[in-house]
Amino acid sequence: MELNNLTPAAGSVKTAKRVGRGAGSGLGGTSTRGSKGAQSRSGYSKKIGFEGGQMPMQRRLPKFGFKNINRVEYKAINLSTLQALADAKHLEKIGLAELREAGFINKQMLVKILGNGTLTAKLTVEANAFSQTAEQAITAVGGAVVKL
Repeated sequence: MELNNLTPAAGSVKTAKRVGRGAGSGLGGTSTRGSKGAQSRSGYSKKIGFEGGQMPMQRRLPKFGFKNINRVEYKAINLSTLQALADAKHLEKIGLAELREAGFINKQMLVKILGNGTLTAKLTVEANAFSQTAEQAITAVGGAVVKL
């Protein structure tokens, strides 16, 4: 085997269809586009959702729902997460800075503490919001709740 007799594998290289090159080629005339209609014309592009003139799906179905522009979204953090963080870093106060440092939140996020899990460490917790169960659990072990 030498460079002058290398060939690609059989069937791996396909020749392009040369349409519109005369009747003798077998692909002249309508150039495989059929006769008449928008699809046979140059510059045609089908609109997204076009169903051949039938009423398209996005117009058949009714509109519903809305986006509340006043919605306040919180990042939920459970007591079990706070306990794990306090154990790992030996903290007595957990605020937004500590949560940001640990990678739970970014600068823009608001935080809500939820009551899932158990808390054994006496912690001062700073957050934007607390669930009732979380607030009760934090104060039950002698900790403090600070709403920002």
